[in-house]
Formats: sequence, structure tokens, C-alpha cells
Amino acid sequence: MMKEQWNDRYSKSEFTYGKEPNKFFEEELNKLNPGKILMLGEGEGRNAVYAASLGWSVDAVDQSEAGKVKAMQLSSERKVNINYYVEDLYSCTPKQNHYDAAAFIFLHLEESLRSIVFKKAIDSLKPGGKIILEVFEKDQIKYDSGGPKDEELLYSLEDISEELIELDFEKFSKEIVILDEGKYHQGKASVIRFVGEKHK
Repeated sequence: MMKEQWNDRYSKSEFTYGKEPNKFFEEELNKLNPGKILMLGEGEGRNAVYAASLGWSVDAVDQSEAGKVKAMQLSSERKVNINYYVEDLYSCTPKQNHYDAAAFIFLHLEESLRSIVFKKAIDSLKPGGKIILEVFEKDQIKYDSGGPKDEELLYSLEDISEELIELDFEKFSKEIVILDEGKYHQGKASVIRFVGEKHK
């Protein structure tokens, strides 16, 4: 969706995908010692706020001003601090070799621009830093539980493998899961789950 569409969606009083973190992100983050984390395409901030609640120093980036308003509302409600930058993911320049983790949670990008953003995330990691990713897989087109309706914006295992080949793969799977994340992520879904580590 375009920036204006995200702003419209996030301007509603309800939290589009709920206030609780994505389950896979929660499980994987709980395994790590808190440090600095980069959240790309962070929307209304549910995952960033969760990370901050564990003691992470959080830098979140999204193009939506309305998303930031909701994220700051949630961080205030949960009494945590996050740094939230309203920027286009393609033009933002995260610090290199700076973060202990980076996350892509249901971030769906045009194929031509995908490599740019994934490369930025990898470069932003310190050696030993991790990427945590959950995205909709191509078969999601069969389900009405959320995600883009354009198959070009969905991912295959090969897509993710190619984008993140520089990392040491720790988890990499296609799974059928049941989503329960606010109004727009409900029901059976086909996802890719990935955790990888930057070479030490």
C-alpha cells in the first residue's frame, strides 16, 4: 500500500494489528540478550514497544506519520521509550555495524527495491547480530487472513534465501500458522520464518 493508505489505516482509533507483539518475534527476541535493535516498517509500534519492555534500545522506521502517533501512544501507555523515525525505507540510512538485531515483521516490498532494504539491514548489524523475519509466503494468496493481494509482493523461500544469503541461517521455514493480530491478521496463513546471524 502507499503511504497515504497506511496513514488512513493507522489513523483509526483501533490498533490495526493489535497492541501485542508478533508471536514469532516475541519468541525469538526472548532468546537474546537486550542490546540495540532496528525495526523496519514498524507501523504502529507493537513490536518495538515489546522490545523496549525487555530493555532493548529501539530504533523504529516507517513512512507513516499516523503510525508514529500510534507507536508513541503505545510506548507511553506501556511506559517505555522508543526512537521512531518517519522515513522512506529506501532512502533511510541506518548506522552500519551498530545493531545487535534487526527485524522484518510482515514487511512486503516491491522486488526491485527489496534488495536495497535487506542489504541496509544486514549492513546495520554488528558481527554476531541477528535478523528476525516473518513474512507472508506466496501461497498466502489463497488465504484471506491478511497481507498483499499482489503475488509479486509475497515471498518465496528462494527470495528470502537470496536476500539473506550473507547470514548464517539458524531458522528458515515455510509454515502454516493461525494469526490473531488485530483486525487485519486473522486466521490460517502461509508464512516464512527466518532467523540468521551475521558472520562474526
